[in-house]
Amino acid sequence: MFSRKDKDTDHAVIQAAPAAPAASLKRSGVRTAPSIISSDLVVHGNLVATGDIQIDGTVEGDIRSQSLTIGEKASVHGEVVAEDIVIRGRVIGTIRGRRVQLSSTCHVEGDILHEALAVETGAFFEGNCRHSDDPIGQASATKPVLARPVAAPLGSAPRPLTARPAESDASPVVVGDGGVVVKRPAAQ
Repeated sequence: MFSRKDKDTDHAVIQAAPAAPAASLKRSGVRTAPSIISSDLVVHGNLVATGDIQIDGTVEGDIRSQSLTIGEKASVHGEVVAEDIVIRGRVIGTIRGRRVQLSSTCHVEGDILHEALAVETGAFFEGNCRHSDDPIGQASATKPVLARPVAAPLGSAPRPLTARPAESDASPVVVGDGGVVVKRPAAQ
């Protein structure tokens, strides 16, 4: 390829290179640079990529990609679907991924459907998490995600908590009504 035999051979090689279809690059496993949503960018709409996405800005819509990294200052309001997901910032919505990592700086409000889940100490997660063999192929939960508890109507009795008080004070994980809430450690 790098040696010169004669001018006719070099000319044929030069003409053959541009004729190769761009789709063959995807099949051969060549990785491209990630698409980046910078910190000063606000996106209103859905993002779909066959490669990697790194978000440092704000996205108000659904995201679907191969790999997704949400930066510390980033904010996403919508469903997130990817093979590999690393969350360092804020996500409000459903997360579906094969490998999901919640970093210590993240704030997640919503359900997580995963094959593998890693949660660092200090991560904030409010919602339900459920293991699935195919979280990406599975349809989104039909139940809406509630970011905050719903207030009871006036005059009704308060709803009892199912978590035992002794456990909720001692552990950073509280299980109530079938959901898991991971609390940040209290500042001392």
